[in-house]
Amino acid sequence: MSEPVPVEPTGHPEVDAALARLEELAGVETGARVAVYEDVHQRLAGTLSALDEQQQ
Repeated sequence: MSEPVPVEPTGHPEVDAALARLEELAGVETGARVAVYEDVHQRLAGTLSALDEQQQ
């Protein structure tokens, strides 16, 4: 297994929570990583959508 890649905090709680999931990849087998990446993508896309809605 690989070492976790440190993630720099952004100061935005929702983004930081999504990025924190990436730290879990070190303990996840290659085949199961897709689920983690999809979850992170979904969380970040949702956060961006919410920000877009606030600005409209």
